Amino acid sequence: MFAKTSIQDWENLVKKQLKTEDIYEILSKENLEGIDVKPYYDSVSKPMRNLPKVEESTHLVARYHESLEENVFAFLLNQNVENLEEKAIFINNIDLAEHISVDETNRYFSLIDLFSDDENGEINEQLGKELLAKSFDRNIAIDVSLHQNSGATIVQQLAIALAKAKDLAEIFGAEILKNIVFKFAVGSTYFFEIAKLRAFKLLFNQLSKEFNLNEIPFIFAETSLRNKSQNDYENNIIRASLELSSAMIGGADAVFTNDFKVGTGDELSEEISFKQQIVLAYESIINVVDDAGNGSYYIENITQQFAEKSWKLFLEMEENGGYSELLKTGWLQQKIYENAVKEQQWLEEGKIKLIGVNFYPKLEKTKSVEELYNPSKIVPVRLSEMYE
Repeated sequence: MFAKTSIQDWENLVKKQLKTEDIYEILSKENLEGIDVKPYYDSVSKPMRNLPKVEESTHLVARYHESLEENVFAFLLNQNVENLEEKAIFINNIDLAEHISVDETNRYFSLIDLFSDDENGEINEQLGKELLAKSFDRNIAIDVSLHQNSGATIVQQLAIALAKAKDLAEIFGAEILKNIVFKFAVGSTYFFEIAKLRAFKLLFNQLSKEFNLNEIPFIFAETSLRNKSQNDYENNIIRASLELSSAMIGGADAVFTNDFKVGTGDELSEEISFKQQIVLAYESIINVVDDAGNGSYYIENITQQFAEKSWKLFLEMEENGGYSELLKTGWLQQKIYENAVKEQQWLEEGKIKLIGVNFYPKLEKTKSVEELYNPSKIVPVRLSEMYE
């Protein structure tokens, strides 16, 4: 039998190794989310249940190319492709959604968001009615990838997704919650991103219960553009692999890899980007596990923290008029701007390290914070743009 090691035993050993009496001062690390992260976990206050996915196996989504048709089973479409059979088709274009010919052997998912994310704060109700009339598995998307790529915190992303879902439920009725695809961008804070998707499962289920439902969210996760660089393609591949891993462990129902050649991609680079998903899925089998993070004290702890903070922000947003109203007043744009600028400053100061950008870099600023960010607009900005 192994002897039980207490927290005090562990702390005494670390104090000796670090030659300090205050190990938590050394081991604690600040984060932009305000999440309390401990260097050591031996329990969790509220053990969590398994958080299931909607889909039995995560869809590995590729941008459509004819060369992939035989071996790929899920495609992102921007234009109509005839004679596809037994595929999961994710539609990314309004005109295509309106005119696509539905084949009964395929499954169809809309990635079209009804909200204008500008100061008008409009919701296209007519488009929503047209999409809901389609024979799709999921008819409408709530896209918060824009907010992640614009510098929003995880807490802000989760609260925004809830606020947009509540607005749709009030307009179209509670049953629409069963027809939504939630589109998230997954960044490079590995365990935080796992916790983000898991926390959203808790939050959405809680929201659905307010409408007397018991729903699980359908999550479409794509790799972030915020931490990618035009000058370091190889590093983009590594970052994307970690993001895909966290998305699958977090329980995404579908994953998509943005082209690692930012702005200059071609068919080959898109295929290589997609095959990152294939390697992860077939080497690790994490795409078929419901909740691979369950049982990790660390992940469960930060999942609960994200859920609590996000629900609190969601209620604050609702008290102030909801998502669309906060866009009209500029409140939401300002909150995202403040975090985005702080994140950019952390990059400049080295608190956030991007290999080839600010760590082992060829550093020469080409743009200022003022040129990149606008406090009145939600605009996607890559952190490396300051140096490109």
